[in-house]
Amino acid sequence: MPANILVIEDEPAIQELLALNITQAGHNAIRALSGEIALELMRETVPDLILLDWMLPGMNGLELARKLKSDTYTKNIPIIMLTARGEEYDKVRGLEVGADDYVTKPFSPRELNARIKAVLRRRAPQMTDDPIELSGLRLDPTTHRVTGNQKTIDLGPTEFRLLHFFMTNAERVHTRSQLLDKVWGDRVFVEDRTVDVHIRRLRNALSISGHEDLIQTVRGAGYRLSSQHNHTNQS
Repeated sequence: MPANILVIEDEPAIQELLALNITQAGHNAIRALSGEIALELMRETVPDLILLDWMLPGMNGLELARKLKSDTYTKNIPIIMLTARGEEYDKVRGLEVGADDYVTKPFSPRELNARIKAVLRRRAPQMTDDPIELSGLRLDPTTHRVTGNQKTIDLGPTEFRLLHFFMTNAERVHTRSQLLDKVWGDRVFVEDRTVDVHIRRLRNALSISGHEDLIQTVRGAGYRLSSQHNHTNQS
């Protein structure tokens, strides 16, 4: 699943280079020339990751990072700081205000993409293209193939995204509204009951390899994928 990455960089040439790297890595680049523009953009849509230049006109990168991390709406967005400074003190200050990582300019595209992938893997594993395996069930995001005990499982696009999200967030309980937000996207109007329909389809598809019981109903709470046997009621 491609990530939406917000690039906050005031030098057009560097911004272009960053956007190109992000696009070539299979993600979507959103651009902002200043912190103020970035805040405006984030009123419309919340990115999955932010590449934030340290030196910006007006509000600098450190101030913006501090502001984002103090706001409930934006505090969980991972931030990679871009800095021309090599001093350890500045890097520590960036991490102290809540940045997840930093890249020192000039940077290589390979290093930048590796840092982006590492941060997404930690914060949002469903955004990376690494195959996932659990209890004999294997999902490959790159080829969109799912196999269970060597049997091919055919899934529609929504069931694939649903299973991908469950497998990258195993053992956690998710409400219907959380699943709608993470799998369907918060801009799509879908009724809660739709989630139940797709859960049923997903379980039916997984029954081919005997994995249907991985998707558990937690009464009064929602759904989770778990390899642990439990006594909650299935629906």
